[in-house]
Amino acid sequence: MRTFSQRQVAPARAALLVAAAMVSMASSSAAFAHAVAGDRVFPSTMAVDDPGVGDEANLEYGHQRVPGDSGDQSINSFDFEYDKLITPRLAASVGGTYVMQNNPTSRGFDNFGVGLKYLLYVNDAHEFMTSVGVNAELGGTGSRAIASNFSTISPTVYAGKGMGDLPDSLAYLRPIGITGEAGPALTTGAGQPNAFNYGFTFQYSLPYLQQHVHDLGLPQPLSNLIPLVEIPLSRSQGQTTGTVNPGFIWINRYGQFGVEAQVPINRASGSHVGILVQAHIFFDDVAPTTIGKPLFQ
Repeated sequence: MRTFSQRQVAPARAALLVAAAMVSMASSSAAFAHAVAGDRVFPSTMAVDDPGVGDEANLEYGHQRVPGDSGDQSINSFDFEYDKLITPRLAASVGGTYVMQNNPTSRGFDNFGVGLKYLLYVNDAHEFMTSVGVNAELGGTGSRAIASNFSTISPTVYAGKGMGDLPDSLAYLRPIGITGEAGPALTTGAGQPNAFNYGFTFQYSLPYLQQHVHDLGLPQPLSNLIPLVEIPLSRSQGQTTGTVNPGFIWINRYGQFGVEAQVPINRASGSHVGILVQAHIFFDDVAPTTIGKPLFQ
């Protein structure tokens, strides 16, 4: 249940945690993640949230250069989020971001965030799912050098559609998946501008190709790879900002690892290509009877 940062900084994870998660995931090859509609597995993407709910932990590292009052700012961010299933369809989340930036030099935590997300509808035959949720960045909970003193509340709609229902003549297009999210970001600060955040992902799932279209005999790690492009966007005060993020996600039953570039769509969105690195653990598959179990069935 990630939200777009007010500084256009995507969530981030520490490199050592990424490496540790990769080691723990390397022993399994099947993809059975939480966001499932029929044969389709929607991975937990890095900049645009997926349409599923789950018991999981997300860690990301991000680097980006963006325009500032005194020239370009170099920003490194380390982001964490924990999602807990309240029921099989309802999840609560809590997360935060530690930010380091220069020009001027400052560091500290951004405002902490909380959220709720409800899985509204799943159609297995057509590989479609949709959810609704609300996220809030709590003003004054972060460092004064980094965080705002006002809150931002974001009611959001999420959706995902796989192409597994295409006819046999288009079988090699069946691994394609599309997800999206949209919703306003409403601020509580007097005179602070609101925004409308939205985004899309375009995915081609090699696990889906191997398991449900044609087994090409791809070796590891290619057989568990999902190449994708994410496009997170935000519009405020008549201007649209955002990035185009080509990359990949490697996924198995217990978690995933991802890397994306961040290509700014205009000068206001950034001055150089950035990077996102993700490690994600599915507690609902790692420990389904203990920590990953919903609080109420």
